[in-house]
Amino acid sequence: MMMGSAQRGGNMADDMGIFRTRVGIESHTERGTVRFVDNVMVDTGSEMTWLPESLLESMGIRREQVVRFRMADGNVIMRDTGYAILHAGGAKVSDDVVFALPGDLPLLGARTIEGLNFKVDLANQEFVAAGPMPV
Repeated sequence: MMMGSAQRGGNMADDMGIFRTRVGIESHTERGTVRFVDNVMVDTGSEMTWLPESLLESMGIRREQVVRFRMADGNVIMRDTGYAILHAGGAKVSDDVVFALPGDLPLLGARTIEGLNFKVDLANQEFVAAGPMPV
């Protein structure tokens, strides 16, 4: 099943990622309130999803641990991570999120994409359903 452009949130190709999409964030402790971030880079090269720290904090998403990340330029940085419910392309999944600092790009990472049970269609710059999950 293909996710149409309305669900993709007006994707745009970019040299640093595959395309951009709209991502909803929901707290595990305050279910039912979903806030959206537009123009989040779909980046299968990023393991985790990065979202603005101010948004995560405002939703009551707690910092759970500090994780080290190796950037594309080789530098190693540290960021706080927590847990959220992420919505994209008409699906949702519970996943780790990185508290992105000002200047960090919002990214939808590979673990979230896989958890949503999507594959990335590079030619059409959109998500496609991955079909039944393997056992």
